Amino acid sequence: MVLLFGFILAREKLTVRDAFQTCQVVFDVCEGCLVCILLVLYYFISVMSSSDILVRLRYLDAYPKTLEDFRIKTYGGAAVTVVSCCVIALLVFFEIRDYWTPTVSEELFVDTSRGPKLRINVDFVIPAISCEFLVLDAMDTSGEQHLKIEHNIYKRRLNLDGKPIEDPKKEEIGAGGTDMLKPEKNTTEEKKCGSCYGADTADYPCCDTCEAVKEAYRRKKWAFPDLDTVIQCHSEHYSEKLKNAFSEACQIYGYMEVNRVGGSFHIAPGQSFSINHVHIHDVQPFSSTSFNTSHRIRHLSFGKNIPGKTNPIDGTDVITHEGATMFQYYVKIVPTTYVRKDGAVWQTNQFSVTRHQKVVSISSGESGMPGIFFSYELAPMMVKYTEREKSFGHCATNICAIIGGIFTVAGIIDSLLYHSVKAIQKKIELGKVN
Repeated sequence: MVLLFGFILAREKLTVRDAFQTCQVVFDVCEGCLVCILLVLYYFISVMSSSDILVRLRYLDAYPKTLEDFRIKTYGGAAVTVVSCCVIALLVFFEIRDYWTPTVSEELFVDTSRGPKLRINVDFVIPAISCEFLVLDAMDTSGEQHLKIEHNIYKRRLNLDGKPIEDPKKEEIGAGGTDMLKPEKNTTEEKKCGSCYGADTADYPCCDTCEAVKEAYRRKKWAFPDLDTVIQCHSEHYSEKLKNAFSEACQIYGYMEVNRVGGSFHIAPGQSFSINHVHIHDVQPFSSTSFNTSHRIRHLSFGKNIPGKTNPIDGTDVITHEGATMFQYYVKIVPTTYVRKDGAVWQTNQFSVTRHQKVVSISSGESGMPGIFFSYELAPMMVKYTEREKSFGHCATNICAIIGGIFTVAGIIDSLLYHSVKAIQKKIELGKVN
């Protein structure tokens, strides 16, 4: 019917209304018969020559043009055109950028994966305790210390201004103790059997280091002797290290991989060891209340970083003004899968955290150990993020809408400006404007 209307309008040179009425009559006479309508359409085409078709095809032009002599160009119209073109270019740029940004859909379902390891990334700064008196330990839910875990944890000595003093050194985790106050090895000296000062046994007859003497007294459950009377401690400059215990800062950073079960890890002063499945830190010759456990959490995450993932306690500064404090962080870990649009799959974790702290003091009756303690649990649900490309048709439609909409609005504004200026000029010519 549309083609029939067009040919009637072009062939008979009728007005749009008359051509539409004629087309309607033909359609009613034919009673909607497709064959009859095609025959009528064929008649109009046959009686027209090819030149007539090309000439009269212009009658179908929905965008008639005016003659160049009748067009008026104004400064206001030029300004509106420039502004509208800039706005169109800006909005089209944002639309194209949005098209290239993939959409991310979320799904939530029960976690049935069996990942072998959980990676924990840490970066902490303890500004008031030397690295020699800090240790990082990791334990599982039963309280047993993780042994022989894969890790890349380093300690870096800092001054009180936070500037490095020396190169970082790798920390030992789960080795039954800490590398605190180990002597420097001297291969030129002949190895001798050092005295244990009465605490030697058949299995451990020699104490070659200050730490060995302390371990021997610990096995005997004796009080540690005066440091000045222990030759091993004197040769290792133990007293100098004690003087620097609270005049240096320490940065502990790196990662460790533990079994994918609930557990905990902590940073606390003193050498760590277990007695009858009880985890203990030996802070001799200091008392536990001597340590200021203020800290800065530069980074803490579980697994790989992905787009849109946030770590809620990164950059957190925790300052205590009440002496030795035990900081406890309770972490809920949500396993997360991220599927990129190229098909790559990333396994990571998100988490939420709550914090509790208490002052460790005999006078207040609060028991505990000063330090930074993290307890984490894995949620039974998994979140899946999937990247998807956006439709090009949707982008093209939006671009056309932007261009057409701004062009129409700019035309309305230009028309209002032009007619307003003309009306004012006319009143000025007539002397009606003061």
